[in-house]
Amino acid sequence: MAKKEVTVEQKLRALYDLQLIDSRVDEIRNVRGELPLEVEDLEDEVAGLNKRLEKLNNDLETIDDGIKNKKNLIEEAKGLIKKYGEQQKNVRNNREYNSLSKEIEFQELEIQLAEKHIKEHKAQIVQKNEIIDQTKQKLSERNEHLSHKKGELDAILAETEKEEQALIAKSEDYQKDIEDRLISAYKRIRKNVKNGLAVVPIERGASGGSFFTIPPQVQMEIASRKKIITDEHSGRILVDQELAKEEKEKMDSLFAKL
Repeated sequence: MAKKEVTVEQKLRALYDLQLIDSRVDEIRNVRGELPLEVEDLEDEVAGLNKRLEKLNNDLETIDDGIKNKKNLIEEAKGLIKKYGEQQKNVRNNREYNSLSKEIEFQELEIQLAEKHIKEHKAQIVQKNEIIDQTKQKLSERNEHLSHKKGELDAILAETEKEEQALIAKSEDYQKDIEDRLISAYKRIRKNVKNGLAVVPIERGASGGSFFTIPPQVQMEIASRKKIITDEHSGRILVDQELAKEEKEKMDSLFAKL
């Protein structure tokens, strides 16, 4: 649907109103500051620590299984040693006796090797448990920190979320009454300038937030509200101080009702 025809002054007032609304949203978000990112980072860290704990516990289970396997191997070797020892009592010649002795010797070596591996596994368990304890302590600290930060964020959200949503809805409503090319320019300027200020009033002969003086002739043109004028240095859209004051009073009254 085509937007209704409006005067340049009405466009300037609508643009400045939009700026005041969007600046108020910026203020609310600045109050939250880095909190949402801090909470997100802490959540990621907690998830990472939980994953690490899960892996460490899985490693412990694998090591335990390894110990059980080695113990079973030892029992099997002991059984074979006993069996070969009994067989030696009934051998018919030295060759058979020596062959069984070698088998017994091999099983004894298997037992020694298995016992060595069990000792290594037990040392690994001690090391893993130390890391698990450290990880659990770190996880507890991070969870506590996360809970605190979430509490802070929830408190701020409870105070500001309703107002922020109402302001965003207002911003969208106001944009409907401004032609597309101006909205595009406004958004582009807002994205590229400090503090998101795309529409600023003249203050002490310069555009708001700037030290570059605006020539008197240009100031008169801005005050006449006959055309949209931008600051040649920053690209911001300029409005006269009287218009800015009137619109600020109007929008302050609106904000007070939200």
